[in-house]
Amino acid sequence: MAGRGARLPADVSRRREGGWELTDARLLGPAAVSGVDVVLDGVSKTTLLNLIGALDRSDAGSIVVGGEELSRLDAAEYRAATVGFVFQFHNLIPTLSAAENVQIPMIGRGVARRDRERRSRALLEEVGLAERLDSSPTTLSGGECQRVAIARALANEPRLLLADEPTGALDSDTSAEILQLLLRLRDQRRMTVLLVTNDQSVSQQADRVLRLRDGSVEPAAQTDADSV
Repeated sequence: MAGRGARLPADVSRRREGGWELTDARLLGPAAVSGVDVVLDGVSKTTLLNLIGALDRSDAGSIVVGGEELSRLDAAEYRAATVGFVFQFHNLIPTLSAAENVQIPMIGRGVARRDRERRSRALLEEVGLAERLDSSPTTLSGGECQRVAIARALANEPRLLLADEPTGALDSDTSAEILQLLLRLRDQRRMTVLLVTNDQSVSQQADRVLRLRDGSVEPAAQTDADSV
């Protein structure tokens, strides 16, 4: 599945007090292109996403995204320009409208107000919330809030979307809707999605599945999606 998605070779370790949290996180390898990869199980899943998203630093090894080693990049610029984040809990600001929440990443990039408003409207329409632009997160359902969070993650056109249990706080029907939305956006935008989950129904939709056990990433398992 070719496209503009990020290549993600990774060989990293992360120390924690009393031992190693990640001992051998050999991740996707040089052949990774746009698609959905899922990491299952293990207590270090979020740590792994944080390392790839430059929210944390490794104690050994390296991470290369789009042919560039993260340690040589400006972390803030990398996060703003290359990576989008979706978390289990939407982390929306309740005093702002849905559209204003989506605009937050664009403010950091210096996007003009008129362009921010136009783009936030288009993104919310894309995730099915055209009628909720001015709504407060406190008036939205859990699924609607997660859709706003996804739109916010796409604000700066990321090549790589990191999703940490994005359906974990939702009921099964809403989870399925959010997953299908992520898959559609992945295909339309030709980006890479690295998604953490414990839900087998989610992993079955991925192009490949990685299992994180005892601080090590096991070899990738292909799914039916690989033949598409």
